[in-house]
Amino acid sequence: MKKRAIALISGGIDSILAAKVIMDQGIEVLGISFVIGFASKEDRTFEEHARKTAAEIGLSLKIIDISEEFLELLRAPRHGYGANINPCIDCKILMLKKAKNIMEDEGYGFIVTGEVLGERPMSQRRDALNMIIRDSGLKGYLLRPLSAKLLDETAPEKEGVVDRARLLDIKGRSRKPQMALAEKYGIKHIAQPAGGCLLTDPGFTARVKDLMTHGQLDNDNTQLLKVGRHFRLDPATKVAIGRDEKENDRLLGLKKENDAILRLVEDPGPYAILRGDISAENLQKAAALVAGHSKKKNDPEVAVEWWVTDGGIKTLTVNPTSKETIEKIRI
Repeated sequence: MKKRAIALISGGIDSILAAKVIMDQGIEVLGISFVIGFASKEDRTFEEHARKTAAEIGLSLKIIDISEEFLELLRAPRHGYGANINPCIDCKILMLKKAKNIMEDEGYGFIVTGEVLGERPMSQRRDALNMIIRDSGLKGYLLRPLSAKLLDETAPEKEGVVDRARLLDIKGRSRKPQMALAEKYGIKHIAQPAGGCLLTDPGFTARVKDLMTHGQLDNDNTQLLKVGRHFRLDPATKVAIGRDEKENDRLLGLKKENDAILRLVEDPGPYAILRGDISAENLQKAAALVAGHSKKKNDPEVAVEWWVTDGGIKTLTVNPTSKETIEKIRI
């Protein structure tokens, strides 16, 4: 077996430590981070974390977007969801199958992950770890260095490529052993672990469920979920309203060709995207929502401008939506 391995890098401390443990045995390691679209409110932030942690240990890193395939998985995961709609087991299997293809195509010997026995209730129980090995097709070739001494011996250990004595026996939810190891290696950039996945957040998952219910689960719509407050006007139509200037800018960047943008005339305040049925009635409702989230929410009438295409700005005068109605239609 070649002394070359692929390490899955989440941006959290466990995966980077696992890679470092193997690198310290003189094994060439390629880090791979898979982007699924839910690891952070901004994919760029997730990628930056992954790159910074990889750079600290001198790990070469490749980032691969699998968000489209992950959305297909999310609709009906074989192994079900966690506490919310986090398909952790199926997600790991998808990533490992992708990594296995790279391993075979590019001549790597085995795959390394930062999984720790008992750390997470759904995907890191012993039976779940074994299920992941089975369904990914990696029996004997998936090494989990942080808990390796508590798990079955793998092919690289049996063949002497990896010294099992230098692997670890970490288990449970305490982070103290990992933090001590990070200090030993001089790793200072410790990002949030992959358990911070947005699909474990009840508020965010309510929005995802709304998309799934209305048959609108795609990359464009899930990116929009990460910005602002969200409202359902009808089965085909949603409004997203920015909370601050940064979110207003992000909304502008997420506008699709047929979306409408709304904002107050002349006065500072929130921007909104109206996506779906851009009817006169829905424009009126969206404009009223914008007014209801502005400093003019108590005015009897507020002027709101909107456009779909550049140069096509039009104006509506609306009564701001009441607080009660806002809460009723908020997702």
